[in-house]
Amino acid sequence: MTKRRTFLSNMAALAAVPIAWSAGLAQAATQSYDFSPQQPGRAHAPKDPDALRLITGYRFVTPGVLTVAVAPFAAPIATYATDARSIVGSDPDYAQLVADALGLRLLIVPVAWPDWPLGLASGRYDAVISNVGVTEKRKQKFDFTTYRLGLHGFYVRDASPIKSISEPRDIAGLRIVTGSGAIQERILLEWNRRNAAHGLKEATLQYYDDGASERLALLSGRADAIFNPHAPLAYEAATQGQIRQVGTVNAGWPFKADVAIATRKGSGLAQALTTATNGLIRGGQYRTALARWGLETEALAHAETNPPGFPDA
Repeated sequence: MTKRRTFLSNMAALAAVPIAWSAGLAQAATQSYDFSPQQPGRAHAPKDPDALRLITGYRFVTPGVLTVAVAPFAAPIATYATDARSIVGSDPDYAQLVADALGLRLLIVPVAWPDWPLGLASGRYDAVISNVGVTEKRKQKFDFTTYRLGLHGFYVRDASPIKSISEPRDIAGLRIVTGSGAIQERILLEWNRRNAAHGLKEATLQYYDDGASERLALLSGRADAIFNPHAPLAYEAATQGQIRQVGTVNAGWPFKADVAIATRKGSGLAQALTTATNGLIRGGQYRTALARWGLETEALAHAETNPPGFPDA
């Protein structure tokens, strides 16, 4: 996971977008996605006996409850519902499925993304389900259960002549918006290094303080592409239609760094969550939940406990 904006900063960015564009986004999102606090379309799952057997020695923060921290940073992964209080999105839906499989009630605790490690280590919640990528450094302090591919996406404006970006030479000479100090920036800098070694022109990286400025740069032609976490960009493309995807790259490139549930190291909960997730994959509820938010392309074939992660994040 790269650095994230809070819900308030997202709302501020949206407010800065031209009125016609933000109105169009709101209308399209209403037609395609459910942001109500009731979430009548949220998938549920039966208890998983195999997973239940693995939690017998674990003490939950609140008995009978799976307490999960989620950072409401961006749709469709996690954001605030129309009541400005409930958290909805793909990660909350997945958290509900896991709680169902364990026979527990779900309690979602909203957190700022940078605060989750301290809160988890101090026992404020049982797990973090908030677009956390597996890294070797994080594995020293936490256990992980993978549940979604970690993808970053290249997106261009609809009228762009760019058809595909999948390898370093494809970005030669382009102007690319990305996140400063983030994993996606590290990927682009390495691609620039490789291009320079082969005599190709380096891409120019552009940095902005908010999403509205990023989008204005792209749509006005001041930038050729945006390279940032895939899911929020895919949501924007689906609801607004002014940008399109031309490629995706694993967040751990050239290694693999998938998205995972984080739990306290040695707590004994991770294997139960992995078993539950694989049961949800076999039962079809997992893919149904991802499809509800347009994230089928990020589905895993199976979950793993503490797989190899990005080596030096």
